[in-house]
This record gives sequence, C-alpha cells and structure tokens, in this order.
Amino acid sequence: MTAQPDFQTASTTRRGFLQWLLGFSVVSTFAGMLAPVIGYLLPPQRQNLGSSDPIMVGAVADFAVGTGKVVSVNDKPVIVVNTSTGGIKAFSAICTHLGCVVNWNGKKNVIQSPCHDGLFNPVTGAVVGGPPPRPLPAYELTIKDGKVYVGKPQGKLYGA
Repeated sequence: MTAQPDFQTASTTRRGFLQWLLGFSVVSTFAGMLAPVIGYLLPPQRQNLGSSDPIMVGAVADFAVGTGKVVSVNDKPVIVVNTSTGGIKAFSAICTHLGCVVNWNGKKNVIQSPCHDGLFNPVTGAVVGGPPPRPLPAYELTIKDGKVYVGKPQGKLYGA
C-alpha cells in the first residue's frame, strides 16, 4: 500500500503562514502610523537649542579659502564662508527676499540665493545683485584652538 500525501497538514501550514503574514502586516501598518505621532508628541532633546553659547561648526581646515558651507546652528541654517579678503565670516543662510536657503557660488565668489538669483557679498553680507531687500545678518564667529565657533546673530534674522 502506498502512502497518501497528507494535504490537510500542507494546507494548514500555508493557511497558518498567510494568517501570520496578515497579522504581521496589520501590526506593521499600525506601528508605522503610530511612530510619527509619538515622535511628534515626544520630540528628542536637543543640545544648545536656544542657547547663547557658541557652537563649534568645524575646524579652520574645513573652510578652505574661497569656499563656503551651510551649517546648522540652533536649528537655523548659517553659511560660513572663507574669502581671501575677509577671512572666515558667518551669515544667516536665509535669503532676505523669500526665505530660501542660500549657498556658496564658487565660480562668482558670492553667496547666492537659488530662488531669484539674489547675490550677497561674502565679506559684508550686503546685497550685490537681484531682488533681496536687505543684507544677510551676520553671526558672531570666533576661532579658538583651530576650531570655528558660531554664536548668536548680530542683527534681526529674516522671518524672526
């Protein structure tokens, strides 16, 4: 007599797997929806937020002459530029025209807003072209032991 395959066991295993997969999908969906809500209600602690203490944004070597870099200082974008004529300077990286985040244009050696081609002087923050109505506010900047520290803004920030 030949042994008959046990289809009952095979279908139970498939059915069990599909039930497990369905349960896993439901739990994953609810977890995916619940995680952002918990993250919003219980935000992570941030260091130096709102503090007046200067924040280290890098070493002097990180800012070669003729370059600029946008960094975060107390959750605000700040552009740190190093020019041959003005040395290392820090300005708000928020354009005074429409609030776009500016960047460094190495070809023109200016701070440039990508929204409407606003151009700013990297030494003074003054408007040199385009529609921005005001210069970029400067930030306090100190260099100590080869490290660059950015402090509080020296003027009123755009949108503040």
